[in-house]
Amino acid sequence: MAILESYGLILIILAAVFGFFMAYGVGANDVANAMGTSVGSKALTIKQAILIAAIFEFAGAYLAGGSVTSTIRSGIIDAGYFADTPEFMVFGMIAALLAAGTWLLAASYFGWPVSTTHSIIGAIIGFALVAAGTEAVQWNKVSGIVGSWVVTPMLAGVLAYLIFMSAQRLIFDTDNPLENAKRYVPFYMFFAGLMMTLVTVQKGLKHVGLDISTANGIYISIAVGVVVAVIGKIAISRIQIDPEADKEMHYNNVERIFGILMITTACCMAFAHGSNDVANAIGPVAAVVSVVTSGGEIAAKATLAVWVLPLGAIGIVIGLATLGARVIKTIGTAITHLTPSRGFAAELSAASTVVIASGAGLPISTTQTLVGAVLGVGLARGIAALNLGVVRNIFISWVITLPVGAGLAIVFFYILKAIFS
Repeated sequence: MAILESYGLILIILAAVFGFFMAYGVGANDVANAMGTSVGSKALTIKQAILIAAIFEFAGAYLAGGSVTSTIRSGIIDAGYFADTPEFMVFGMIAALLAAGTWLLAASYFGWPVSTTHSIIGAIIGFALVAAGTEAVQWNKVSGIVGSWVVTPMLAGVLAYLIFMSAQRLIFDTDNPLENAKRYVPFYMFFAGLMMTLVTVQKGLKHVGLDISTANGIYISIAVGVVVAVIGKIAISRIQIDPEADKEMHYNNVERIFGILMITTACCMAFAHGSNDVANAIGPVAAVVSVVTSGGEIAAKATLAVWVLPLGAIGIVIGLATLGARVIKTIGTAITHLTPSRGFAAELSAASTVVIASGAGLPISTTQTLVGAVLGVGLARGIAALNLGVVRNIFISWVITLPVGAGLAIVFFYILKAIFS
């Protein structure tokens, strides 16, 4: 307690600095979840993608990042074990932010798309092990995370494969692809409108304080899907092309339609990501501020100080603008060759997987989900369409994220403990 009284302001400043550092890493690494496929398919240039993502990521983080956040990210540790030593909780959360931010910076530099959520969870597990013992960790949650390494990419990959193959059979492999696009694309637009609205409601608007029930969320999403499909039907019907034009011209026009669709889905994913994953950076900051200002009391929830949310939102945007291009290129161009229709299939399947997993209460990484979706699209064209060396490096980076985060957090925890004790 005496440590918190003596060094409280310094500890809050450290938490703010390292929270910004963590948000920077989230922006640098995770923004590829929304924009990687758009850049890879050439629907957007890298500069356009960064500008659009900056707007929607900031809007999601700042407008829908939440007025209340759990002090313990994802309930991965039992805070009761820190009741007698609240300073250890403070040291640990600061160490976790620095550890996760360091790993994300390294991964982003090498272009590896890793999970920011798993990075901070691994770091929190690490400090909890040395600060409170193995009993403080909710190991059943950890096993769920390990399971998600397989389940979510596989589910996203299967969905992406099915969506892409359906478009191939119904539109691209026909004698008149543009006419068939006019017939079937509105159904894809309905599905996209439905899933993107569900993602926004589940991952974004729930943080604003809008009390939308699951049933009402589904009704709203269906209505949005219908509106999007009708608007799309009208817009696509106006596209005219010479019937005698070669198939290549027809294909190009169909791909343009999917390109516009994909940009729309990317904006929704960016908003949902900003609203959801900003908590990875500001959750531990809120925990530190709460513990210090309350004189050592560890609450289950912590109301955010007014400066914490903008800190996270600005950090995400700066990270995206300065280092985001590396991971965007990995997802967009290094795994497999993407066209707008393939990118749309990947984006839509990733959004669908997020909705399914959230509804089922499964721990999920949007990064792993989208990578799985891109792999599914690549596999639809055969194993030779994948860059297996890049895929191997990505999987290795996933597996080592938890232990690296934990190891770094342990080192930083002991350093902070030595400095302030």
